Amino acid sequence: MKYSFTALWNITFVFVGPFWFVLAWMIWASGQLQTVGDKMTYLAVVIPGFLVIYLSGFFIERWHKKKKKASMG
Repeated sequence: MKYSFTALWNITFVFVGPFWFVLAWMIWASGQLQTVGDKMTYLAVVIPGFLVIYLSGFFIERWHKKKKKASMG
């Protein structure tokens, strides 16, 4: 592989991030979120969700390296 997993993961998120933002904004602007509680719940799910998905890539990489190291030695 020409690039590291981390580089590829970051490149992916550079392209996925704007689409995630547009989708989140479309939902926000659609009028579906009526109350302040709805909006706070939405933000409490969307922002951490994006971060969890992003960070999970590094967890997967670490797990894969550990598994690969264990199988080699």
